[in-house]
Amino acid sequence: MSTSPDHATGRLPRQIGYIIGNEGCERFSFYGMRNILTPFLITTLLLYMPEGQRILAAKDIFHTFVIGVYFFPLLGGWLSDRFFGKYNTVLWMSLVYCAGHACLAIFEHNRLGFFTGLALIALGAGGIKPLVASFVGDQFDQSNKHLAKMVFDAFYWIINFGSFFASLLMPLFLRHYGAAVAFGIPGGLMFIATVVFWLGRRQYVMVPPGPPDRDAFSRVVRTALLAQRPGQARPGLWVAAVAVALALASFALVPSLGFVICACIALVLLIGGVGGGAWLQMDRARGLHPDHAVDGARNVLRVLVIFALTTPFFSLFDQKASTWVVQGGEMTMPSWFVPAQMQALNPLLVMLLIPFNNFVLYPLLRRLGYEPTALRRMTAGIAFSGLAWIVVGGLQMVIDGGDPLSIVWQVLPYALLTFGEVLVSATGLEFAYSQAPTSMKGVVMSFWNLTTTVGNLWVLLANAAVRNDTVTGSIATSGLSITAFQMFFFAAFALLAALAFGLYARRYREVDYYRPA
Repeated sequence: MSTSPDHATGRLPRQIGYIIGNEGCERFSFYGMRNILTPFLITTLLLYMPEGQRILAAKDIFHTFVIGVYFFPLLGGWLSDRFFGKYNTVLWMSLVYCAGHACLAIFEHNRLGFFTGLALIALGAGGIKPLVASFVGDQFDQSNKHLAKMVFDAFYWIINFGSFFASLLMPLFLRHYGAAVAFGIPGGLMFIATVVFWLGRRQYVMVPPGPPDRDAFSRVVRTALLAQRPGQARPGLWVAAVAVALALASFALVPSLGFVICACIALVLLIGGVGGGAWLQMDRARGLHPDHAVDGARNVLRVLVIFALTTPFFSLFDQKASTWVVQGGEMTMPSWFVPAQMQALNPLLVMLLIPFNNFVLYPLLRRLGYEPTALRRMTAGIAFSGLAWIVVGGLQMVIDGGDPLSIVWQVLPYALLTFGEVLVSATGLEFAYSQAPTSMKGVVMSFWNLTTTVGNLWVLLANAAVRNDTVTGSIATSGLSITAFQMFFFAAFALLAALAFGLYARRYREVDYYRPA
């Protein structure tokens, strides 16, 4: 493993600048195309569909794309941990990413070419997603880990710096210069991101992939499930077997729900069943694996419960680029403004809230005797997202009533949702890294990203439900429109998740898995 002289002095690693610069350009690239995707689909690529079907179809495509982006971290984490290491995996996946952007710019009127581009971006963006943040963590050890929180916050700040300008500018480029330019500019930024990352190659601390690790997370879990003890049953194995059977059975619903939804349901069943089964029998792995590996695997499973309870937050958060943009199109605004530009509020507020929280809010809470731990911050963040959707649901009721409503009113839900995002996402990056031993960091970061896949699964299921006549008939009796009903449903979903998260967090004991100095 290569090392940096900054570790000996406890200073900030100099190579962090390359990673932060890469992330700023890459995030401009990603959010530049992501934030114009829904309006582009509705106004251009899906014009062949009846007008009444375009919005739901565009939302389905958008959230399916996001599911892919946050599913492929499983592949990226595995390739990195087993074969290529973080640096090489990020570099090669970035080239796939660039190819995807090129497809979007070239095939603006060709559905097959455009969707191929989305698939390549999902593969490239997803492949590097679990690695860049953990690659940041690799640059630290016990001597300078006290600086890691500041860097993770800076890392999240630069994400939003890139996202702000992308969200502000790309909708205007789409309106005035067309899709080829609007999708081409993010592609250029992705190429620059790749070059910046490559330039720092001689300074990085690179933790090499090890040989097949007999004490890796998957092997410990397998041992726990399969190990036998004389005279003892294997209830965990039965739990895992039932989960596998249900996962396979879920594909019978493909004709009604579609492949993506069924595949995601199967994935959730497998993770929950296999993880739960292994938890029941984890002590059987002791003696066959060292205690530190067993304890590490057990802690990853505990973290997965935390992650599962954050999925409702991501189901709300990602709809600001679909449901909220569609709502913005129904509101009054200046002629020079584009509804998708409202998304620029989110990264702008993040850049303001991160320093405010670190230098004002958190110190104030500590002086008042309340320690804002990572899990407490995440609990509050999920709750704030629910409040944002109560507000946006109220705005939708006004719109449905026929009263004109300025898009300026969306500032309040954006502020609430962004405050929740800072408390959940920025905190979750560091929390996920710190809770896994070195050999399992790629896996746990992949699972962290998978929370967004599952969050978008809930959105697809909700969209599928409102295509059912029985469901829409029941909604009609409430006096709410389908859109308003869904908004209040997601608000309740998040508030219940916040309650469950807070209760579980009270019993969770955090660990410290940073490398020794």
